Amino acid sequence: MKRLVTLMNEKNHYLEKFYSLNEKELPNFLTGNFDNLEGFYETRERILEVIKYIDAQIDETHRRDPAGASGAGADLRRAVREALTIKDEYVGRIFEQDLQVLSCIEAAKNGIIRELQDLKKGKRAVSGYRAPNFVKRLDEEA
Repeated sequence: MKRLVTLMNEKNHYLEKFYSLNEKELPNFLTGNFDNLEGFYETRERILEVIKYIDAQIDETHRRDPAGASGAGADLRRAVREALTIKDEYVGRIFEQDLQVLSCIEAAKNGIIRELQDLKKGKRAVSGYRAPNFVKRLDEEA
């Protein structure tokens, strides 16, 4: 049971790192600065891989001693509940951050699409002003 609490606290540590990474980058995204987007996602992916490994260790520990929680002392049960509460808080905060990150990316994507559409419309408008007679005249005069 003690190992389980240790693993849960380690998982919460990495959830905190994930949350902090989001907190650091979110202001950049809100201002339209996506220069570190690739590094941001790579770092998040590495943290998620560690969390996945810790989850596997938690599952293995629980499989080896499924009755561990019921046979544990009050202090260990309280530590497990506290770790679960902290985990839930981080997961909720991270979810909110991710919604903001996705919103920023979506807004930037929509802006780029509008710019491309405007550029395409501008090209059509410019091509409409081409005077084929002018080019013909130049050729004749030459």
